[in-house]
Amino acid sequence: MAQSAGAGAAAVSAAPRALLPTPTSNLDSAFLSRNRSLLLRQRSIVVHRRLCGAGRGSRLLPLTSRSLRVAAHQREGTSSIGNTAQTVSSRARRSKVADLNDILSERGACGVGFIANLKNEPSHKIVEDALVALGCMEHRGGCGADNDSGDGAGVMTSVPWDLYNNWADKQGLPSLDKYKTGVGMVFLPKNDKALEEAKKVIANTCLKEGLEIVGWRPVPVNESVVGYYAKETLPNIQQLFVKVLKEDNVDDLERELYICRKLIERAVTTEEWSNDLYFCSFSNQTVVYKGMLRSEVLGQFYLDLQSDLYKSSFAIYHRRYSTNTSPRWPLAQPMRLLGHNGEINTIQGNLNWMQSRETTIKSPVWRGRENEIRPYGNPKGSDSANLDSAAELMLRSGRSPAEALMILVPEAYKKHPTLSIKYPEVVDFYDYYKGQMEAWDGPALLLFSDGKTVGACLDRNGLRPARYWRTVDDFVYVASEVGVLPMDESKITMKGRLGPGMMITVDLQNGQVYENTDVKKKVASAHPYGKWLNESMRSMKPVNFLSSPVMDDELVLKHQQAFGYSSEDVQMVIETMASQGKEPTFCMGDDIPLAILSQKPHMIYDYFKQRFAQVTNPAIDPLREGLVMSLEVNLGKRGNLLEVGPQNAEQVILSSPVLNEGELETLMKDTGLKPQVLPTFFDIGKGIDGSLQKALEELCEAADEAVRSGSQLLVLSDRSEEIEPTRPAIPILLAVGAVHQHLIQNGLRMAASIVADTAQCFSTHQFACLIGYGASAICPYLAFETCRQWRLSTKTVNLMKNGKMPTVTMEQCQRNFSKAVKSGLLKILSKMGISLLSSYCGAQIFEIYGLGHDIVDFAFCGSVSKIGGLTFDELARETLSFWVKAFSEDTAKRLENFGFIQFRPGGEYHGNNPQMSKLLHKAVRQKSESAYAVYQQHLASRPVSVLRDLLEFKSDRAPIPVGKVEPASSIVQRFCTGGMSLGAISRETHEAIAIAMNRLGGKSNSGEGGEDPIRWNPLTDVTDGYSPTLPHLKGLQNGDTATSAIKQVASGRFGVTPTFLVNADQLEIKIAQGAKPGEGGQLPGKKVSAYIARLRNSKPGVPLISPPPHHDIYSIEDLAQLIYDLHQVNPKAKVSVKLVAEAGIGTVASGVAKGNADIIQISGHDGGTGASPVSSIKHAGGPWELGLAESHQTLIQNGLRERVLLRVDGGFKSGVDVLMAASMGADEFGFGSVAMIATGCVMARICHTNNCPVGVASQREELRARFPGVPGDLVNYFLYVAEEVRGILAQLGYEKMDDVIGRTDLLRPRHVSLMKTQQINLSYLLSNVGLPKWSSTVIRNQPVHTNGPVLDDVLLSDPEITEAIEKEKVVNKTIKIYNIDRAVCGRIAGVIAKKYGDTGFAGQLNITFMGSAGQSFGCFLTPGMNIRLVGEANDYVGKGMAGGELVLTPPENFGFCPEEATIVGNTCLYGATGGQLFVRGKAGERFAVRNSLTEAVVEGTGDHCCEYMTGGCVVILGKVGRNVAAGMTGGLAYILDEDDTLLPKVNREIVRMQRVNAPVGQMQLKSLIEAHVEKTGSTKGATILREWEAYLPLFWQLVPPSEEDTPEASAEIQRVPTKEMQSA
Repeated sequence: MAQSAGAGAAAVSAAPRALLPTPTSNLDSAFLSRNRSLLLRQRSIVVHRRLCGAGRGSRLLPLTSRSLRVAAHQREGTSSIGNTAQTVSSRARRSKVADLNDILSERGACGVGFIANLKNEPSHKIVEDALVALGCMEHRGGCGADNDSGDGAGVMTSVPWDLYNNWADKQGLPSLDKYKTGVGMVFLPKNDKALEEAKKVIANTCLKEGLEIVGWRPVPVNESVVGYYAKETLPNIQQLFVKVLKEDNVDDLERELYICRKLIERAVTTEEWSNDLYFCSFSNQTVVYKGMLRSEVLGQFYLDLQSDLYKSSFAIYHRRYSTNTSPRWPLAQPMRLLGHNGEINTIQGNLNWMQSRETTIKSPVWRGRENEIRPYGNPKGSDSANLDSAAELMLRSGRSPAEALMILVPEAYKKHPTLSIKYPEVVDFYDYYKGQMEAWDGPALLLFSDGKTVGACLDRNGLRPARYWRTVDDFVYVASEVGVLPMDESKITMKGRLGPGMMITVDLQNGQVYENTDVKKKVASAHPYGKWLNESMRSMKPVNFLSSPVMDDELVLKHQQAFGYSSEDVQMVIETMASQGKEPTFCMGDDIPLAILSQKPHMIYDYFKQRFAQVTNPAIDPLREGLVMSLEVNLGKRGNLLEVGPQNAEQVILSSPVLNEGELETLMKDTGLKPQVLPTFFDIGKGIDGSLQKALEELCEAADEAVRSGSQLLVLSDRSEEIEPTRPAIPILLAVGAVHQHLIQNGLRMAASIVADTAQCFSTHQFACLIGYGASAICPYLAFETCRQWRLSTKTVNLMKNGKMPTVTMEQCQRNFSKAVKSGLLKILSKMGISLLSSYCGAQIFEIYGLGHDIVDFAFCGSVSKIGGLTFDELARETLSFWVKAFSEDTAKRLENFGFIQFRPGGEYHGNNPQMSKLLHKAVRQKSESAYAVYQQHLASRPVSVLRDLLEFKSDRAPIPVGKVEPASSIVQRFCTGGMSLGAISRETHEAIAIAMNRLGGKSNSGEGGEDPIRWNPLTDVTDGYSPTLPHLKGLQNGDTATSAIKQVASGRFGVTPTFLVNADQLEIKIAQGAKPGEGGQLPGKKVSAYIARLRNSKPGVPLISPPPHHDIYSIEDLAQLIYDLHQVNPKAKVSVKLVAEAGIGTVASGVAKGNADIIQISGHDGGTGASPVSSIKHAGGPWELGLAESHQTLIQNGLRERVLLRVDGGFKSGVDVLMAASMGADEFGFGSVAMIATGCVMARICHTNNCPVGVASQREELRARFPGVPGDLVNYFLYVAEEVRGILAQLGYEKMDDVIGRTDLLRPRHVSLMKTQQINLSYLLSNVGLPKWSSTVIRNQPVHTNGPVLDDVLLSDPEITEAIEKEKVVNKTIKIYNIDRAVCGRIAGVIAKKYGDTGFAGQLNITFMGSAGQSFGCFLTPGMNIRLVGEANDYVGKGMAGGELVLTPPENFGFCPEEATIVGNTCLYGATGGQLFVRGKAGERFAVRNSLTEAVVEGTGDHCCEYMTGGCVVILGKVGRNVAAGMTGGLAYILDEDDTLLPKVNREIVRMQRVNAPVGQMQLKSLIEAHVEKTGSTKGATILREWEAYLPLFWQLVPPSEEDTPEASAEIQRVPTKEMQSA
């Protein structure tokens, strides 16, 4: 089985195999059906072929050795994000701080599980089963470019003493004393000399510690099964046996081994081979076997695992999918205590805080040796490795594994009805530790064992699947998926799932299983936490806002000028927040220069961009899922984490970090905190140079002294009686960052909190920056003063008097401002998937564009600043340029308008300005080359505004005639337009753009929201440019089609039906959008016309919400699954994944390429057409130049560049932009705003109001009638751009685009003088790691990646099924199914939809499956498909189904109670648009999320069910989790509430709860239950029907406003007779 992909077995390890696809013939389906049994016997073959893409073609081409050398065999120390030498040297000084570069280069996701025997009887079968289960998780892992080196797989078991004693016996050693022996599993250096040195260090350390070395055992391995890349880094693997003489009890013995390992790690740090020595485990209880291997190879590689003598009573197994493809052997999992599937988003903060704790952590169990076990974290390790270290420290200090994880990964215990009522002591435990340890926040399924307990817990959001089951013979199983082991269903006594924040543990010593609350109650009852909190914890009481201004108008103005406010800041930002209580929205993206390139002064915050989640973890919806989020902050000293007592509870709690003046005053009077005010000004009396840095150093010393003399609260303040011309304020963010970093370095950070009392903070982004770099709270005194002044101004008073503005009181306007800041903060946290402000504090979730390394290393150490920038003195001058305005005589009596948000003459330069759009309109409408030349000239003479403006072309060749260059008609095929949704822009614009792109052979994009099928056929009825088919357009020709070649699948799944998917040339998964990455969208009700509602399967006038994350993409393996689903339903369409540029995108792009995507699109931060909050438009995402360079180079280093086409977009306007992007590695180019301008947009920038004056971005009929564009205008524009490209190519001496793609050597820095600095470093953009092995054209034209052999092909090769589809007949079939059969029925549905559309099929396919179905079972079903599953299913059942019937029921001889058992996974019916689903059993989280029209019956669900529903009907005959019906704008839900616990679980922002009173509603409910009983045999359903009168009053009906006047919801309304109730 060594070689399933069709190359000779000998070749496996001899040479690397790049999987460069070749055309595949359709797999012989007869072969498939004949060999299905063979495939399932060796089931991991199928999986491996899918993952590693062997299905794409079996001819494997070798990679050149050069690219392999490059392929990131970087030493562990350097990251794949290309640090410049300068960074490295300057970082060496402060090496301890977590560096974002290191963190970003290691990200992963995985499949995990454990098996435990409650009788604690060791057996070899447990190990065998773990290896089988691991093989069935192969699709959850990833492979390198050689398709053979896995990202990592491993198992942790108890120590197999029999096996080791057998070895000792053969060696003539005495048998091992299992009560005194420690076993170390060690990765050692390959090199003989280094190996000897390493063993010597280990021996010396053991000797000093009094451990006797019994012997070294070389671990027997079979190297021939290892992939090429993995073999390059294969360590020497040996086991070390030591005897611990001086300790008697197990815990002390384990602690001694831990100290010894820590001392060895410290002793080798200076050795050059230090990265090659690693202890997988060193324990008397457990041992870990792991490596850079695929799951199926783990057991073949380690021969021990095959031995019958290898017995264990439990096994934890883990398969890693690292987004970065230079995975390393030590990073495989399980770690020493944990197996972690997930991503810690706050890791940089967690590492910094752990480092700060090093001086305070003490415990008697260490007997004074705490110093020897530091450090507790390693920024070079993965997030999982660091979480493991923190947990291990707590475990070895005497905590139980469950307690350690409750402290590190607490659940969302606030707003939790069950906990607060039944388990108050658990809430007290969490409250106590909240002030001691910031949560390690992010999606995580954690499995853990110390050898005595085995357990699993899930993060607070439940963002990873985890199912468990127990059998009669006392085995407990937990796994990411069900079906990983063949099971006799009659032996299963319990089936469940871990919900958000839940935990399950197995105590091996007493054979007990503890479910969630049992575990937590036991841990929380150990100490009187509640009593300590009541006695010592102080809550801050809210203080009223000031009732009148403190300064006069002139003084306010003076302060605003000095601190850099502009009139836009005051009028658009502060006043909007004060009057409406929310952030202002704007549109059309960010087209001003980066702050560092601008000629206008900027506040320091503008150099920071917020980071956001994409692919490796999901964003959170702060509006609909706020229950998991919290802005609470604890102020004061954080004591010794290892000591438990009342003294640690002496802190002050704030409900949010926004303080008003009165609250700050209250804190200043708190004697416990001993607050100290530190003024933040710098003196320029003796000149500017050096003044700012000197002042910062003095500030840090003052902070140091204050903390040492007992202050627990440092208030950094720029408030003063009188502002002085020679004492400007230090930018407060710089002051906070510097003090925070200084205290960390000096081990004092835990002793005090930092509060900023500042004038220079008013927008949500500014608050987020201050908190992210260490402030716990902020008092924005000038912003509040501005609110008060605005409220009293004559203008405001008059507007309120005349009813032009809602009346707000002085108190209200300040409260509104504060409320807007808080919601904005929640939104910024949620973009990164972070739930708790306490974890965000100090987590540095930003990247920097334009600050030099001396500033970054001083105040923002560890943040990425790729292009360098300002020095301290340059920053001082910029700060001063604001400050002097307050003192100069000729300063205007009002604030300056810099024009950062809205274009204005004399203000900041905007790329999309009125002159530019006029010139462009003239060129395309008159089809005039000379007018286009004027447009080009206008662009060429613009001020420097984007990074590419700092570059110019150079060439080593002589120019050639333009006639020799490839024609424009071929260049335009590389052009695409942006994904603008029909809804955001008008139908006219949308169709005109599509027609133009189809004429050119380029590609337009449907955007979110489906597409009208009328657009899919070529027009044949055009006369004089008009067509009755599309009567609203002009300038048409016969043969035009208005179809979008790229059809978008966005998070709302609106309009995504099987027919939509099969009619696409390409399918784009929109992970993020440039204008607001990490956020969802909402189409306001007024834009949802009848036409749009029809396309989106919803109701006119009802708002449509797109969630921030795709609810089926919480991780990289989930994205790989969605790509698989789309390839399944439409095997002819390429799948693209749209990302937004940010640091670390190369790592994500590698993961996407390994997930089998065909295309990766990188968008810049400057894109965006629709409405977005101003702070999102301005402060999130990075320039595409850096994103593209990083993605292209990382893909090349990892040997993956040939697998994917790279497309880039963001602010493209000309041929120069196209060639710049090409030379940085792009194959295709996207144009967004400029394409709209070419079709008539006049940049009025009011898209978000539905009032577009030219009908481009409006749904109003009368405005749409003004639409001026014709497809020909856009065709002209693109042809001009292509001609411009040809001209430049000729100048450079190249004949075709292929010759310049990836050629950064054709670019050089331009000599251009910038106003602010000359320190910008472009080396990252210009660096080059080599070229792809194929030309861009070959990459673009390769066949679509395939899913390899799938079960649907077996079914479609059955003549009866094909005949039933062809001739619309009825057919019945039964077939076995396994968890590796994923997206089953998707391909059959695609075939039907292609032929008959979504509703036209009259035949019937009745197919029954037996077994455990893989993910996405029954996806995209169409009417006529009646699918039954006897068994169980994983996540995403019925995803996108449009019709038909899906029935899931347990097998007949089950040993468990079906209504108590979970038989389907999370996120079922996501985006479903029709059909029916019946489940006999419970479902996981987010059941029926974004369901449009499907009817479903289920017997219980997890949290967030019916989220974002817009239609359909869901009946739940059992218990539900929290947050039911959040964001539900349509459809009905009926929920049985037998014990009266439903009320607090429903999110009642939108829906109304009522009993089922309307007769039509009662009929609907009853008929669905009758159908459920008939189809599934449900006993619960049958009982309800039998006792209908008793049960009916126990049902609640959830009714959103759009359903209130339907007959089902209101007894008064009668339905028109034509629509009879659908009876079962």
